Amino acid sequence: MAKSSPKTVFLCNQCGNEFPKWHGQCPACNEWGTLSEFRPPKTRRKTNGAPARETKKLSSITNKKGRKRSSSGLSEVNRVLGGGLLPGSMILLGGQPGIGKSTLALQVIAGCGQSALYVSAEESDDQLALRAERLGVQTTGLHVSGENEILNVLEQVSVVQPALLVIDSIQTVYNEDLDSLPGSVGQLRNCGQQLLNACKQKGFTVIVIGHVTKEGTIAGPKMLEHMVDTVLYLEGDDRYDHRILRSVKNRFGATNEVGVFQMTSLGLEEVTNPSELFLAERTENTAGTAIFPSMEGSRPILVEVQALVSKANFGTPQRNANGVDTRRLAMLLAVLEKRLGKIMGMNDVFVNLVGGLKIQDPAADMAIISALASSNLDKPIANNTVLVGEVGLTGEVRSVAKIEQRLQEAVALGFKIAIIPKSNMKNVKSFKGLKIHDVKSVREAFQHIF
Repeated sequence: MAKSSPKTVFLCNQCGNEFPKWHGQCPACNEWGTLSEFRPPKTRRKTNGAPARETKKLSSITNKKGRKRSSSGLSEVNRVLGGGLLPGSMILLGGQPGIGKSTLALQVIAGCGQSALYVSAEESDDQLALRAERLGVQTTGLHVSGENEILNVLEQVSVVQPALLVIDSIQTVYNEDLDSLPGSVGQLRNCGQQLLNACKQKGFTVIVIGHVTKEGTIAGPKMLEHMVDTVLYLEGDDRYDHRILRSVKNRFGATNEVGVFQMTSLGLEEVTNPSELFLAERTENTAGTAIFPSMEGSRPILVEVQALVSKANFGTPQRNANGVDTRRLAMLLAVLEKRLGKIMGMNDVFVNLVGGLKIQDPAADMAIISALASSNLDKPIANNTVLVGEVGLTGEVRSVAKIEQRLQEAVALGFKIAIIPKSNMKNVKSFKGLKIHDVKSVREAFQHIF
């Protein structure tokens, strides 16, 4: 009986969809000339009577040596990764152009103290050498390559046998067997899968650098984010010299963990106490400011919330927010009007998180709504006060997570008064020098604040 050959399909190099016949225009993404012939590999059943691969009990797998992490040399990076670099893992490092991704990768290479291969598909060897010299990177165990064809890169990996491989960047690496351009969906899928297979089989760590699109996602419709083990974003603002390394996916550690750095002429320097950095230029006895203990992963960071409420002189009142969800701000304004009688409809409202931070924590509601009321009443909030709590539509203050870590950070920085939800009091121990007011509603909180 003749064996049937695998059926030929046509793969779109732009959107990655498969079709049973050729089209001049892709039916899915409407791009012209992007379909190429693709023959799936043959699937054969074993005919020699060999048994299938045996199963194992999970408790019998005790290869602890292979799972041992190695330090990156930067405590902030180790925090975000969950303890350090794990052999056989693939890490995606994303960020805007010029944010410091290549600088961070070089510093990790220098800090780990192991053999490394840096595939610089965008910069020349001379440019990379100049950056390494400026950063003071030890280059004894560092190999550099300008190759951008994936099969040649994997051959170099076999020769060098590095413990750490850096691809800078994945958008410029390609497989010449595919007809599409570097950076397309087909190329990203193929190159990413080959790197993933190689690192799992040979046990080295891969750091893949990816660019961020205008929409704020890593180029390649987030395809690589599902493929890799860890996804890190390096965030920052041109107006500030600090950078935030944020984990949004981590199979071997906590997600939403952050590391804080400060960009200097010598590279990225670690910030061990971010709260002091963000409160360094705080103005005291000024209406419209409030301090909020945020939780970024397992780390508490004190953040200054600034609000400005002024009378609208031209048409529709403005609603501008930096670092805060504008829909959340609209809800808090509605609570101020409906539940507390503060007329905000004809006022311009501006809210800003100092330092360029962006938070999604609903525990910031209490600080935001208090800063808005402070600016509207022109009454400052006491300088030694922190506020935390989620605000509901009826004006109630709801409990928040990790309240003790938040208050402990406030005590460490010298704050004396804390306003927290009443339902959190059962989980809070007393802190020396900190007076805690537990409240059930925003109205009750305002009685303590003003």
